[in-house]
Amino acid sequence: MNKNIKLFINYGLGPLLFLVLSWSLYRQIIRQPDLPDRWEQVKDSWHYASFWIVLMLMFFNWGIETVKWKLQLSPLEKPGFGLAFRSVLAGCSITMLTPNRIGEYAGRVMFVQEENRLKAIPLTILGSISQLTITMLAGTVGLIYLRYNSTAVQQLPEMPWFLHPGFLALSVAASVILLLLYFKVHLFVTVMGRIQILQGLVKYISVADSFSRKQLLRMLFLSAIRYMVFILQYVLILQVMAVGISEGLSALLMTQFFLIMVLAPTIGFTELPVRATAGVAILSMFSNNVLGIQAAMFAVWLINLVLPAIIGSLFILGVKMMKTT
Repeated sequence: MNKNIKLFINYGLGPLLFLVLSWSLYRQIIRQPDLPDRWEQVKDSWHYASFWIVLMLMFFNWGIETVKWKLQLSPLEKPGFGLAFRSVLAGCSITMLTPNRIGEYAGRVMFVQEENRLKAIPLTILGSISQLTITMLAGTVGLIYLRYNSTAVQQLPEMPWFLHPGFLALSVAASVILLLLYFKVHLFVTVMGRIQILQGLVKYISVADSFSRKQLLRMLFLSAIRYMVFILQYVLILQVMAVGISEGLSALLMTQFFLIMVLAPTIGFTELPVRATAGVAILSMFSNNVLGIQAAMFAVWLINLVLPAIIGSLFILGVKMMKTT
């Protein structure tokens, strides 16, 4: 590759990504309807201890993801916690500019040794599958409980749309498929090896088949902890915003929120309207405080995605993607 191109990738790509991300986030925020009212509610929430707990949980959340990322990379290399943490936040930064967070892979592998980057991609995908599997399993369990055991739901004049039997069947099927895909990676690799056009990719993908059952379970456990942190953050912020839904029901409803978000096609920096719409569609059946629901979605979006993305973009400024000699 031309040396000038390498120099641009090493020294120009980071600042360019930072500027694009900053502009995108700014445009996304100022286009929000009722932004002054939402922002006022977010500022008012700073006086509550629960808001600061939610903020601290963001660091705990990404710390767990860093531990998981170190486990994912273990077949290739063993980065320190600091490097792995920068890698995770860089992924969060790039993902804000790509559909359905696929940019996370590109952001993370920037901090992987150059010769391992292609092999690191299937490892990041495996970690994403573990998180997606937990989201589907928890969402399915929550869906079953809400449909058949929730008094609050039974008191509604009609069954909510997201508790339709067809949606339940789809969730169960997707959960089973994800579990099989996650624990039977070797079957996927074997099938690819038998397809001539894909055989060249097997040497990169086969690294994902190097985990023991114990390691896969550990990764799944870390994903479950992250999921519980997400739920707790929303439950706390909904209480701060005086939405008026009990903690238990809020937690159950948020399992459906995450389930729906999995199916919603989004680009990171346009995710907020989708989150707000989905949150209002689910929670407004049990609360009249629509502005509070929207403010809660806005606050968690800022804390969990925007703040880490900004920090991650600063880390990208100093990374060298390629050797110039």
